[in-house]
Amino acid sequence: MKILNLNWIRAQFPALQQRFNGHPVVYLDGPGGTQVPKRVVDAIGNYLITSNANQHGTFATSIRTDALVDQAKLAMADFLGCDADNVVFGANMTTLTFAISRSIGRELQPGDEIIVTQLDHDANVAPWLELAERGIVIRTVKIHPEDCTLDLADLEQQITAKTKLVAIGYASNAVGTINKIAQVIRLAHAAGAWVFVDAVHYAPHGLIDVRSLDCDFLVCSAYKFFGPHVGILYGKREHLARLHPYKVRPAPDQVPYRWETGTLNFEGLAGLVASIDYLTELGRRINPGITRRRQALMTTMVAIQEYERSLSEFLIPHLLEIPGLTFYGIQNATQFAWRTPTVSIRMAGYSPVELAKALADRGIFTWQGHFYALNLIQQLGLEESGGVVRIGCTHYNTREEIDRLLQTLHELAMHPVMV
Repeated sequence: MKILNLNWIRAQFPALQQRFNGHPVVYLDGPGGTQVPKRVVDAIGNYLITSNANQHGTFATSIRTDALVDQAKLAMADFLGCDADNVVFGANMTTLTFAISRSIGRELQPGDEIIVTQLDHDANVAPWLELAERGIVIRTVKIHPEDCTLDLADLEQQITAKTKLVAIGYASNAVGTINKIAQVIRLAHAAGAWVFVDAVHYAPHGLIDVRSLDCDFLVCSAYKFFGPHVGILYGKREHLARLHPYKVRPAPDQVPYRWETGTLNFEGLAGLVASIDYLTELGRRINPGITRRRQALMTTMVAIQEYERSLSEFLIPHLLEIPGLTFYGIQNATQFAWRTPTVSIRMAGYSPVELAKALADRGIFTWQGHFYALNLIQQLGLEESGGVVRIGCTHYNTREEIDRLLQTLHELAMHPVMV
């Protein structure tokens, strides 16, 4: 295992020093948005002070903004393993997905089919469902409820000669399941279908290499990997050039700029570059001999995945020992390579909101609800009763924080609020 220097890592994140109700805050809310290194905050502020201008002017601040956009595309290209002209920036993943889905819909005919899954965030379901009004048939792949994994046999059956696109998440934002993306892409491509991958939840937890995956489109969000609110789309160049975007007439028609509607979030891009710089420095601290940014990022993401797996190996077996606790997702340690350190639970005596509030009062921040994974929560029969409590670890979390969570859950199990 590549060793992470947790002291150095945690020193980069000022938010980790906060206290609430006398307790040090434990941030287990990462799937909803991670904390950011100080360099991200500084980069956003520095941009607004020194470079705040729109693009394509002849004056200094505009020229700096042009350079920043180029830097951001190169940084994300190294993060994803692609070229800079494969990278599109937008407000968020949902907005980018709606934009692409509308353009893809222009290419389809009534009776063509799109496949979605019961495991996905609704941002990779609803945009495709909207195409049903054009006569497109939407098929949904089932899950195995016992461990919240995708039913790949059902997926294989659903793919036919009429399938034009498979929309699938890299990993579930609700229960952490990592899908077998490479296998799904091979199946879809064998039928002549494109694949649209939602990597928002996976991006902070593991290495992404779009070239080796051969996916057609992939979306993620800087807000989920230690940066600000910026959505990122990867698309194969031939798709970005062929499809017709919805855009204003004066906007450029070159790839990838034709897909970037309106003025970009330039200060957000400054923060995005800083988040990639953080991950790059972490990789070089692990292996000082690395010179290329892509190599450093690959080193970082492999190390993060190994470390976070150790957190899962500690957290999950101990959660299963807590009286009255129900666990959703992969719990067999031999399958932990197929999950992120994101878990969902319910506990007898508490509604999800009551449990999350009890933890929050003790300085442990978690999420409750359905997290827009609507199909999954409905399949588990939990929508009407408030969903689940989601515990989401990232690489800045420690075993000591997990131990504090476990002790608190044991104490709460002994004193339920519902009778």
